[in-house]
Amino acid sequence: MSFMRTQQICRGLVALALLALAGAGTAQGSDDEARARKIIGGSCFLCHGAEGESASAIYPRLAGQNAEYIAKQLENFKNGQRKSTAMAPMVASLAPEDMVALGKFFASRPAQQKKARDQDLAAVGRYIYHHGNRFSGIPACATCHGPDAAGSATLPRLAGQHVAYTEDQLKLFNKRERTNDNAVMHAVVEKMTALEMAAVAEYLSGK
Repeated sequence: MSFMRTQQICRGLVALALLALAGAGTAQGSDDEARARKIIGGSCFLCHGAEGESASAIYPRLAGQNAEYIAKQLENFKNGQRKSTAMAPMVASLAPEDMVALGKFFASRPAQQKKARDQDLAAVGRYIYHHGNRFSGIPACATCHGPDAAGSATLPRLAGQHVAYTEDQLKLFNKRERTNDNAVMHAVVEKMTALEMAAVAEYLSGK
């Protein structure tokens, strides 16, 4: 067999292997989406919406949220690290693969984009988010959550979140009632006034 012929065969085998891997990845993605849609259709949609859009400010928007962060929060609700009488029964029967599938699904949905209602308050929030408050020792929120408030695998996306939900979470951190992801947040929010919490929440709603 010629050297050129051997190369052609090798290239063909590599191409087939890549196609097989791509097919497996696509199949896994389809399985995850089907799994997620079944769970969402059974319960999640009632509060968070079928696509994670959540029309009620009581419940967080999950569309566009980071997949790993969602999966972690679900696990924390299940093991009790994060307390919620509403979420505890919802996650009781979820397996780790269910949580991963839900995270991937909501992360793939388009995030909400709306203008902040109170532009003056949002302007105050913008300053605090990007620069903090050197007079009271509040660090810039953007240091951890990013300039676009997109978060990361371990930190939540804050952009586009409901004003009331964000503000409520800040208050829960301040009262030590938010019992997970709290090491840094407790130290931050204890220095924030009610006005600053409301301003940051208003600003983020329009991101």
